[in-house]
Amino acid sequence: MTRKADEPGEDIDYAEVARRIPHRYPFLLVDRAEDYRAHQSIVGIKCVTINEPFFQGHFPGNPVMPGVLLIEAIAQSGAVLMSKSLNADTTGKTIFFMSLDNCRFRHPVRPGDVLRMPVEVVRARADVFKFKGRALVGDKVAAEAEVAAMVVGNG
Repeated sequence: MTRKADEPGEDIDYAEVARRIPHRYPFLLVDRAEDYRAHQSIVGIKCVTINEPFFQGHFPGNPVMPGVLLIEAIAQSGAVLMSKSLNADTTGKTIFFMSLDNCRFRHPVRPGDVLRMPVEVVRARADVFKFKGRALVGDKVAAEAEVAAMVVGNG
C-alpha cells in the first residue's frame, strides 16, 4: 500500500524502538517515534525529565541537556529509521555512526522539555545512510546535524 505525501506516516512505540536499536538506559535517547516513512524520514520523540542521570553534573542548579546527547538523540532517531527501512537483523548487526557534519547548537534543553527530532534521509546506498536532523523544543531548534551511519555485523 502506498501512502500519499500528505498522509501521516507510521508511529513506532517504545517496544519497537528497543527492538530496532541496541541502546538501553541510561543511553537510550528515543522514547518513541512518529511519522515513519520508509527510506525517507522519521520524527523521534524524547521526553526529557529531571531524572536523567546527566543532570546531576550538567549543571547543578541549572540543568541543561548536554549538546552531544542532543546529537546522539538525533542519530538514534536516524538509526531507528535505518533499521526499520532495511529490516535489519538487530541480533547479528549493529548500526555504527561514521561521520558528523554541520553540527550546531542553538537552544538549551531543560527538564520538562519534549524533544521532537525530525530526521530525513539525504542519501542511502546499500547499508550506508546519511541523515539530516534537528532537535526541536516547540518551534525552537535546539541542535542540528548531518550524520552518516552504516550497518556492521557483530563480532
